[in-house]
Amino acid sequence: MYILLPLGGVWAGATSCSDWDDHYDGTTGGSNNSSGTLWEQLKGNDQLTDFCDVLEQTKVFRMHKKTSVSYADLLGGGQSFTVVAPVNGTFNKDSLLQLVQTNQGDSMVEKSFVFNHISRIATSLKGDYQIMRMLNGKNIVIQGNTIQNVSVIAANQHARNGIIHVASKALPYGFNLYEALCDDPELSNIGKILRGYEWDEFDPDASVSDGVVDGVPHYVDSVVYERNRMLEAIGYIAYEDSAYWVTVPTNVGWQNAWNKVSKFFVYDTKDYAESRDSLQRYWTMRALMDDAVFNITDQRGVNRQTMFDGQWPQVDSLVSVPWLNWRKSYVKGKPKYHVFQGPFQQGGILDGARQLQCSNGMIFKTDVWPFTPEKTFFKELWTEGESAWLITQEKDLTKNSLYKSSDSISNSAFLQILPEKNTSNWEITFRLENVLSGDYDVCAIILPQSLIDPKATNLKPCKFKADINYVEENGDAKTFNCNDTKFESDPTRVDTVLLAEAFHFPATNYARTSDKITLTLKCSILPRETAKFSREMLLDCIYLRPRVKNNE
Repeated sequence: MYILLPLGGVWAGATSCSDWDDHYDGTTGGSNNSSGTLWEQLKGNDQLTDFCDVLEQTKVFRMHKKTSVSYADLLGGGQSFTVVAPVNGTFNKDSLLQLVQTNQGDSMVEKSFVFNHISRIATSLKGDYQIMRMLNGKNIVIQGNTIQNVSVIAANQHARNGIIHVASKALPYGFNLYEALCDDPELSNIGKILRGYEWDEFDPDASVSDGVVDGVPHYVDSVVYERNRMLEAIGYIAYEDSAYWVTVPTNVGWQNAWNKVSKFFVYDTKDYAESRDSLQRYWTMRALMDDAVFNITDQRGVNRQTMFDGQWPQVDSLVSVPWLNWRKSYVKGKPKYHVFQGPFQQGGILDGARQLQCSNGMIFKTDVWPFTPEKTFFKELWTEGESAWLITQEKDLTKNSLYKSSDSISNSAFLQILPEKNTSNWEITFRLENVLSGDYDVCAIILPQSLIDPKATNLKPCKFKADINYVEENGDAKTFNCNDTKFESDPTRVDTVLLAEAFHFPATNYARTSDKITLTLKCSILPRETAKFSREMLLDCIYLRPRVKNNE
């Protein structure tokens, strides 16, 4: 028998460590006044000796350590529980007893078997539909005389501290999405990375303090929450009360996608010598997974109740978690990213995917990563001219941030650049943020002079030069002067001036604050050209357009 370890990275429960014998022996409570504890009644039933053997040998596992308290001790104490007890011969007792001999195996048996048959909620079988939450966080269905479709031989046996239901066999363990991603052999490449982001958070407020010893706080009962940094970003797919869809490729497709996507997140070896590998790993994972997770309850036209009845909807479109969380990525009022139409249609992201039902949603397995960089993470970048905080240097100019509502103006605002003196050739440098290590068309979008004076005539172009400042992978600062070209804007229309075509940025500054990737615009008008050109520029934005073909 092989039991998968359900390491719920953001498992809703908390773990604690204390003097367990004192803690449990002194507890009061109970569901009724029936004679005998849960353990005494289980031990006295000849049909449940296998189950009792496992309970006696499985120790309470807290803060990654096996305690001296067994689940027989726990059920014989004062705390109240509902126990679903499978009869002899319906599960592999020997395999479970072998596993509990090690710390890791004990934790596995505890979470996937013992926890799967014990609840803190006093639940009697009444013949109607009920949901019972088990110690491992699983929500199991009670209907009629069945629990999770397993028939009950003897129901509602009351003990002094709870209720026992004798089941015809062990309850099936329903893996949640996180557990399946971590333990499904076809998805092991994903699981290894996901588990690397697990961490424990100590909660001093929920812990029981025993004062200060040698200046250090000491706790009798320490509460620690198991969390996962990656899941907190892409979606809470370990929560049993959630309902998500996740679409991922199997191992070969995943590795191919990883090799392709990781090239966009190459950090330089000078500023990020110690962190570049971890940064690349984290953001590559985010790029692959951000649009692969969908909170299905937030999709349009979805009936939540039918989902929990096992009837998953056939939706017309899917909106990924980043869009639902931040409501971003709109360009001129239309969703450009994170929205996927016709997911089940030919060519859709779920077309031909194999479905794996989990306790809190569905995994859709594909042979290849079903997305493209340009529809997910390799996005257009807009550096707004009016964004003063992105200006790193300026020379011989005055500037004004102006606002005008118009579909043709990015963010309904622009920057008016004027020479400090009539003959000043000004310079201004903008920091470019979240540039990936890939190819872009680098553009400046310049607005017509009629925005300032609609009645003006004899409109003049602005003549300027541009420098792209970037870093090599080894951290060396470089400048590309755009072939020393002198650009001329069209003063009569919104003009997208191509400064550099398919320019390759060797190193990324994604999610980092850095002034090493910038663009400098320099007015370049000779004194004798003053009558022909204008030193005024109405800069809408700097626009970086991804060049996908050069990155495939």
